[in-house]
Amino acid sequence: MSVGLLLLRLLLAALLFGHATQKLRAWFGGAGLVGTGAVFEGWGFVPGARMALVAGLAELAGAVSIAAGFLTPGGCAIVVGTMTVAAVATAANGFWAQRGGCEVPFWYGAVAAVLGFTGPGPWSLDAALSLDRLSGYAWGSAALALGLLASAVPLAGRTRVLRARRTTAAQGDDHAAA
Repeated sequence: MSVGLLLLRLLLAALLFGHATQKLRAWFGGAGLVGTGAVFEGWGFVPGARMALVAGLAELAGAVSIAAGFLTPGGCAIVVGTMTVAAVATAANGFWAQRGGCEVPFWYGAVAAVLGFTGPGPWSLDAALSLDRLSGYAWGSAALALGLLASAVPLAGRTRVLRARRTTAAQGDDHAAA
C-alpha cells in the first residue's frame, strides 16, 4: 500500500504540474496566460489572464503538496477546489474529455479527494514530520468541504458574468427586432 500511495501521489502531481505549466509557461502545448486567459474569459471567468494565473498557481501548489506528501489535506483541498471550478466550466460539453467535457478535472479532483481521506502514506513529509495524523475521515471531509466551498467564489463570479452576457444579448436582440 505504501508504494501504491506514493505512485498515486506522484502521478497526480505530475499531471497537475503539466496542467499548471501549460497555463503559466505555455509548456506541454499549452497556451500560456494570454491564450488560457482568453478561454477563461469565454467560460465567464474575468479577467481571464488573472484567473488563469490563479488556477495555474493553485494547481502548482496542489501538485507540490501532494508530491511531497506535505500538509496533504491542504493540497488536496486546493486541487478539489480548482478542479471543481474546471469541471463546472467544461460540464456543458458532457463528461468525456474527447468532446471537451469535464472528465479530466473530475478525475483529478476525485483522486485528490481520495488522498485527503487516505493520507499520503508513510513515504511522505507528513509521516517524516509526525503529521501523519492529518488523514482519515475528519481530515478528508475537511479537505473536500474546504475545496468545494472555495470553488463557490469563482463560480459565483462566473454566474454573474454569464447572466450579464445573456441579458446584454437579449437586449441586443430586442433592439434588432425593433
